[in-house]
Amino acid sequence: MLTISCKSWWLSPAILGAILWTTGAIATETNSVELEIAQANISNGPPIANTSQDSTLEQIRRYSRGSRQKSLNQVTNVSQLRDVSPGDWAFEALRSLVERYGCIAGYPDGTFRGNRPLTRYEFAAGLNACLDQITRLLASDNGGSSEDLERLQRLMREFEAELATLGTRVDGLEGRVAFLEDNQFSTTTKLEGEVIFGLASVFNGEDVNGDDVDQVAVFGDRVRLELNTSFTGQDLLFTRLATGNFPEFAEETGTFEGEIGFAQPEDNDVAVEVLYYQFPFGDNTEVSIFATGGAADDFADTLNILDGDGGSGAVSLFGTRNPIYYTVEGAGLGFKTALSNNFELSGGYLANNDEVNNPSDGSGLFNGPYSALGQLVFKPSDSLSIGLTYVHSYRQNDTGTGSRLANFQSTLEEFFDTDVANQTVGDFLTDLGFSTDIPVISNSYGIELSWRLSEQFVIGGWGGYTFSDTLSTGNGLINRGTIETLNFALTLGFPDLGKEGNLGGIIVGVEPYVVNSSVNQVNPLAAANLALAGLTEDDLPIGEDDDISFHVEAFYQYQLTDNIAITPGVIWITAPNNDEDNDDLVIGTIRTTFSF
Repeated sequence: MLTISCKSWWLSPAILGAILWTTGAIATETNSVELEIAQANISNGPPIANTSQDSTLEQIRRYSRGSRQKSLNQVTNVSQLRDVSPGDWAFEALRSLVERYGCIAGYPDGTFRGNRPLTRYEFAAGLNACLDQITRLLASDNGGSSEDLERLQRLMREFEAELATLGTRVDGLEGRVAFLEDNQFSTTTKLEGEVIFGLASVFNGEDVNGDDVDQVAVFGDRVRLELNTSFTGQDLLFTRLATGNFPEFAEETGTFEGEIGFAQPEDNDVAVEVLYYQFPFGDNTEVSIFATGGAADDFADTLNILDGDGGSGAVSLFGTRNPIYYTVEGAGLGFKTALSNNFELSGGYLANNDEVNNPSDGSGLFNGPYSALGQLVFKPSDSLSIGLTYVHSYRQNDTGTGSRLANFQSTLEEFFDTDVANQTVGDFLTDLGFSTDIPVISNSYGIELSWRLSEQFVIGGWGGYTFSDTLSTGNGLINRGTIETLNFALTLGFPDLGKEGNLGGIIVGVEPYVVNSSVNQVNPLAAANLALAGLTEDDLPIGEDDDISFHVEAFYQYQLTDNIAITPGVIWITAPNNDEDNDDLVIGTIRTTFSF
């Protein structure tokens, strides 16, 4: 609180005006300094490119010399201040300062903002700056009196300590900024990182063959280093280096249900996982060009408060977002545009990472595997969002969640890679004249919802339906047909549960499963030869799932510090692989996330 000795309160209107003028001047210039410090990467915001030829340090030096012309506009008539009226208690003081001393400046928007509080430092700095103008007027005999000067000098002596402290603080800022300029990582790039230590185990359940799953605890990691580069302050060149060694439990359980969201079985080999450039196009549109590793959530809102991409939020892959988003990945183009305050449109086309740079026939940007997404989000209020999503995919149809039949391509490839009689099933069938190249095209439709009922409770969910068509019979191996897949979920989110930064979550739903399929016939010759090799038609991933398997998940993310979070979670899968003959799977995990 500002305190001034009694002898100062009989100041002339000039002094009172100087005080009021200080309120606007210091606030504006303090914000300017903070902005420049942010450009020097003191703040934790996104990188801001240095578009000026002047260095940050030089701008702060200009500030310390008292330059105010850039932020404030000189007022020649008190009527120019649109938030000052004749009824204001200080109106006459302001008018006297404008007409007599010319010692008033307003904000660029024409306001004075005279009702905001000021500190003793602000008072001291404003008084010192205004003294020069009044002194010049007194010296030129253009107004004022020696009494005014005497009163100002008296205040200068009274606030001498505050003025000295203010100078010291500015000198300290100069030193800090100079150090940052000499030692900063980059003027355009900001480094961020995320490291996950994961402990998990299957506690109960059987695999797809009805055998008990080994209950072995595993410990692994996932590491991401992200370089956020900006050249204009509005664009973003995003580079992610990633690695990990956390396993996928599908290899043990035989089903994609209950897969851990942060699994990354890459033996800790580091690679460029994601690389894209994002920039504004007009006032309401953002465009992203993906060189590799693009995903739907990079340009489309998944509308799930529990979506932390494995590092936070849901611990399972299914609980992170609607599985139809997982078919959209690779290199290509994406965009997001605000149609109005209530509608947002997103779209993108991404080609498979492994095929997009292959110039041979059946590969490349447009001839190889790809996915295209279109999404419309309706936001009738700040608390409610509803999304309608459409995904068209070619040879890129599997979600990595749900039953084996719901992931037709990867399960078929796994079957062809099975060893029989000193060769693979694929080679065995090829020798019989069949083909293992069976492309699939699919159309997926999704609806997503997120509704924040209060600050600490968010209800959400989604539903997804996929129609897939096989485009080949494999030279008569199977008949062509349609595969229909369904998934849905209800999510409950509890932000700041226990303390600020925590997050609790519950997910109940059904992972993708085949509700209808007309791809259910195998060539009799192939069936007979498979029988000789000890295989049956049931080993081929065709047909429908017999039962419904439910996914139930609960987790609690405890924010230990601003940079460390510990998340215990449990995943319960009933009737694994949609087979009621299999005992329920129970998977537990503890995820520790370090972010910096």
